[in-house]
Amino acid sequence: MRLKLILFFMMISGCTFSQSGYKINFTIKGWKDTTVYLGSYYGESTVLMDTAQVKGNSFSFYGKKPLPEGFYYLVLAKNKLFDFVIGKNQFFTLETSTSGYLKIEDYVQNMVVKGDTDNKMYFDNIYFNIDRNKEVEPFMKIIKDTTIKEDQKKEAREAFAKINEKVMTYQKEVIAKDPTSMTARWLKAGTIVPVPDPPKKADGTIDSTYQLKYMRQHFFDNFDLKDEAMIRLPRPMYQEKLKEYLSKLFIPQPDSVVKAINGLVEKVKPNQETYKYLVWNCLFTYQQPEIMGLDEVFVKLYDQYFASGAMDFWINAKLKQNLKEYADKIRVCTIGHVGANLIMQDQNFKPRSMYDIKNKYTILFIFRPDCGHCREETPKLVDFYNKSKAKYDFEVYAVATDTSMKMMRDFIKEFKTPWITVNGPRTYLEPYSKVYHADTTPTIYILDDKKKIIAKKLPVKQLDDFLSRHEKFLQLKKSGASAKPPKNTSGN
Repeated sequence: MRLKLILFFMMISGCTFSQSGYKINFTIKGWKDTTVYLGSYYGESTVLMDTAQVKGNSFSFYGKKPLPEGFYYLVLAKNKLFDFVIGKNQFFTLETSTSGYLKIEDYVQNMVVKGDTDNKMYFDNIYFNIDRNKEVEPFMKIIKDTTIKEDQKKEAREAFAKINEKVMTYQKEVIAKDPTSMTARWLKAGTIVPVPDPPKKADGTIDSTYQLKYMRQHFFDNFDLKDEAMIRLPRPMYQEKLKEYLSKLFIPQPDSVVKAINGLVEKVKPNQETYKYLVWNCLFTYQQPEIMGLDEVFVKLYDQYFASGAMDFWINAKLKQNLKEYADKIRVCTIGHVGANLIMQDQNFKPRSMYDIKNKYTILFIFRPDCGHCREETPKLVDFYNKSKAKYDFEVYAVATDTSMKMMRDFIKEFKTPWITVNGPRTYLEPYSKVYHADTTPTIYILDDKKKIIAKKLPVKQLDDFLSRHEKFLQLKKSGASAKPPKNTSGN
């Protein structure tokens, strides 16, 4: 009889641990019959994953397939209520109460977790931080008080540091207790990797590259890029980490950035979800980069991962075609590329070739006569032209995008533009839009005397600074000194 009971309990136990899918039960006192949604995060976006009907004050979300691990939340009447975690165990109960649907603090403060250690750790961490915030509040008031001298804030800073150390110690203990839990992985992901002091070389000097190399190698020690749960966090940490890594640890040049991205791709390839997410996120980042010239990264990533078919397992034909069209627009006018010639009719219907300009620099100004921003920038460009044309030896070749010759003539007359102005649609060669990417107006390109593109999409106010720095770069280059070309963070 005893043997049969043991076998029976083993069968029950086996059934319990072989449960697949998910079932998350909720009891929220203070609720009435209504509809509630299960939401999740995905990078900077949010996604609704499931729906439940509240009966009395209870409801459940359930399904045959497990949910992707990460952070989730309840949505009621389009309002996000509170976060919780879903890890390996997807059969548990959360009980709480509220005196009002939108009293968010009630849900967390009254939370009782049943059947899940992961959420127990998550909410315990919240309670611990709430208490520490109360402790630190009086010291923060002193630290932020501008009427108190800095030397008088010493004790407050020391007290703050001790409380902060308590928090760090507590989080380390949570991570060590159950490192595979969702809560621990999330806490670890936010932990900064310490960088050791650089060692001395044999000759006694400091290795100035040591810390940079160390950070490149260890930057993701606490953040697992292969873990797709890192995509589903309340804060878009995946994007933030990628941006910090690529922007702070590598030279802002296309080849350097692409090489760094390829190194990350190799790490995440075993997981299709993180593979496609990382590649797509990097592609999107460099579609409109903060630093001029890095739009070439977009082209290189498109060629390597999309044109090659590597991403065909998830991307549809329409989106792939859109990416191709955008990449093709950029690739013909990247920094360092020889700009195509433009031949169009001026206000007198005379053909004017941009290649006929023999000045040291050509400023290509693509504008629309009735564009508000163009009308703001043009007087600035006229002023810069009159003051600095001789200094930098440049000419402006302005392309009006509208077909109306009258509008173009009126524009020239109104703003007294002293440069070459032509009508874009009246072209003898390819349309300007095929060879110079200008999705907004005005758009500015700077070409050198060989008609090589050296800058693009600069605002007028930065022309003087760019040309000044470029002149210095050319002088240093001519003298044989080490020099880097000027960069700009306003264009792409």
